[in-house]
Amino acid sequence: MTKPLSDQTLYLGVDGGGTGCRARIVDEDGHVIGQGLSGPATTRLGVPNAWASVLRAWTGAAEEAGLDPSRAPNVTAGIGIAGLTRAGSREQLEALPHPFGNICFTSDGAAACLGAHSGHDGGIVIAGTGSIGLALVGGEEKRAGGYGFPISDEGSGADMGLKAIQSALLAFDGRRERTALLSEVLNRFDNLPANIVGWMDKATATDYATLAPLVLRHADQGDPAARQIVQSGAGHIDGLVRRLIEYGAPGVTLLGGLSGPLEPWLAPDVRKRLKPADGDAVAGAIILAKRLSS
Repeated sequence: MTKPLSDQTLYLGVDGGGTGCRARIVDEDGHVIGQGLSGPATTRLGVPNAWASVLRAWTGAAEEAGLDPSRAPNVTAGIGIAGLTRAGSREQLEALPHPFGNICFTSDGAAACLGAHSGHDGGIVIAGTGSIGLALVGGEEKRAGGYGFPISDEGSGADMGLKAIQSALLAFDGRRERTALLSEVLNRFDNLPANIVGWMDKATATDYATLAPLVLRHADQGDPAARQIVQSGAGHIDGLVRRLIEYGAPGVTLLGGLSGPLEPWLAPDVRKRLKPADGDAVAGAIILAKRLSS
């Protein structure tokens, strides 16, 4: 006979990312009993805002499970937060009051890595708006790249967009061939470099990344400038995967919005080391919570 929820140790997993926050509660048998969603939960927006988003997602999950969000002594929480490496962020979060019996924090990337490999050793390379390589090997977190656009995040959507803009300006000057991709990029700015400069002054990594689908489409159509950008990006992703293998990761999972489009461009030896994800970042945060209570 199944114990009532009040007599069980329940586990909360939270994936707090830069675009949204997801929460999931499971019982002792691993059955999902509640889920919740909220907005961004990244320390880039400030620790109080990130924590408020986590609590909103938790509240939604708790209410679905029939739990009291304000008091949950039988819930052990694993919380993945974007930007946890920012100085002082972990300490600020750990000092906050919470309704749980126990709580631990990790980065959203580490949570994704735990989930992708069911808690075992392995690595992930995220290729989306930004890029990063992260591995968990022997209980240690190893990382490569992901220091932020434009100084890092090679092979990301933002990086592809930046290279497309740079190449388009070269074409405008007549310093390289004006291909279909570069013509389309220039046309977006009415063929006026001054418009590009004005856009640049306010553009974010996300703005640059909006050009990545355009680059990929032209690359698939054989555009030489687009192919050069995508091949360069894939080469950087190759490098991240190989570095994680050097760290000792037995396998690597490719994640992020560009993972599918970029995979065919990766080197054969790299593609052989890729494996599908076992679970998501929320599953990884639940693994962390279960370890805490074991």
